[in-house]
Amino acid sequence: MAKIKKILIANRAEIAVRVISTAREMGIKTVTLFSEHDKNLPHAYLADESYFLEGETLAQTYLNQEKILQIAKETKADAIHPGYGFLSENAGFADKVKKAGLIFIGPSSESIIVMGDKKGSKETLEKIGTPLIPGYHGEKQDADFLLLEAKKIGFPVLIKASAGGGGKGMRIVHQESEFHEALSSAKNEAQKAFGNDIVLIEKYLEGPRHIEVQVFGDEHGNVVHFFERECSVQRRYQKIVEESPSPALSEDLREKICQTAVEIAQGINYVGAGTVEMILDKHKNFYFLEMNTRLQVEHPVTEMLTGVDLVRLQILVAQGEKLPFKQDEIRSRGHALEVRIYAEDPDNNFLPVIGTVYKIGNSLSTHVRLDTGIENGTAITPFYDPMIAKLLTYGEIREVNIERMLSAIDDHPFLGLTTNRDYLKRVLKNSFFRKGDYTTHFIQENKLEKEKIDDEKKAAALAAAILLSSSSTSVSKQSVVSVWDKIGSFRNI
Repeated sequence: MAKIKKILIANRAEIAVRVISTAREMGIKTVTLFSEHDKNLPHAYLADESYFLEGETLAQTYLNQEKILQIAKETKADAIHPGYGFLSENAGFADKVKKAGLIFIGPSSESIIVMGDKKGSKETLEKIGTPLIPGYHGEKQDADFLLLEAKKIGFPVLIKASAGGGGKGMRIVHQESEFHEALSSAKNEAQKAFGNDIVLIEKYLEGPRHIEVQVFGDEHGNVVHFFERECSVQRRYQKIVEESPSPALSEDLREKICQTAVEIAQGINYVGAGTVEMILDKHKNFYFLEMNTRLQVEHPVTEMLTGVDLVRLQILVAQGEKLPFKQDEIRSRGHALEVRIYAEDPDNNFLPVIGTVYKIGNSLSTHVRLDTGIENGTAITPFYDPMIAKLLTYGEIREVNIERMLSAIDDHPFLGLTTNRDYLKRVLKNSFFRKGDYTTHFIQENKLEKEKIDDEKKAAALAAAILLSSSSTSVSKQSVVSVWDKIGSFRNI
């Protein structure tokens, strides 16, 4: 297969900037897209070419498949990188890209279809022999029948929409009397969100941990893993802190989980970057949860730990090359930690906020990485996900790295905007987190209340606000440090 010379990035903000960075290092030209709301974001001017997507809705802009393919053809792009979200796990789009004579930098549409449906994926993996959470994932959806299945499984159970994610169409049912109402609610929400009201019934695991494994396959039948990431600190079923290695795993258990992930990828002839998500119960039994057939938001955790540029690897595999190393050549060293910075108020039910970021902080440490798609002066709008940045740190040992992250959070204020930075510090300072003794219920079980501010701190904050308002009305792009200036070297592959 010919080398890729130009990539159209069918995404926006942080992930678009991320792909541009690696493509530039590989001598590959890039094309980006931007909506009216995004015309001043870095991804709109960092690429070699950038094109305006007319329209107000996602259907008219970043989900407009025909328009995106038209731009790809007009710019003579060789490939399309979908990033994550939007069209990244859309099998129909992957097929259209291929039929247009372009390379889809992602897995085959067949893999997307198999793993994109929770019910279908479990049926497939049952044949492979993958450990699955006890439950029902058959075709019958009659309410009384599903109640009988729930009783067989034993309460508490989890009702889960077969399609989609993000916690939509998901209900925990603790006793039989609650079942019918919860089922109706889950089905209605799933239908509205995904156009599909089919649900699964699973045993609800108490005290679980969320462990995911980064896998990669090529067209030549090779599959490797890049170890695990612990993603148990979540709010509303969305991750806010990730780390690797997981403090919950022994070396033996780590090997078993990672090898199971490889076997799953091999079983479906998977090509490209993928993440196999597992649930670990309090007895250290692990079960398959789902597979994300794309690059994950938290992929930089793995990059920092292994020194491998996963976007570069995506491009190499997409153009038909073999994986450049075998499993025993991939090393996990030290500890990597990521926190997601959201434009939201954790002390007001995590409600999203809008505003202008007048100044983004910076760190002098070579062990700190900030991935973001905004810059000084960016206005945060209500039109997209409120995640505005990912902050990562690396350390030789976990305890040192947690302290490094606390310092890094202090070094990276997003002045002018309410964010969850202070809340993230509360998480990192919590004694259960420090001991590595936490589950997916961490946030619900711990009162991470805001620290009371004394008068001296209030006076200092007021002075800073007055100084900011008088000095930050005009921000020069030339003064902005590139978000990629802080990234350490990747392994050359």
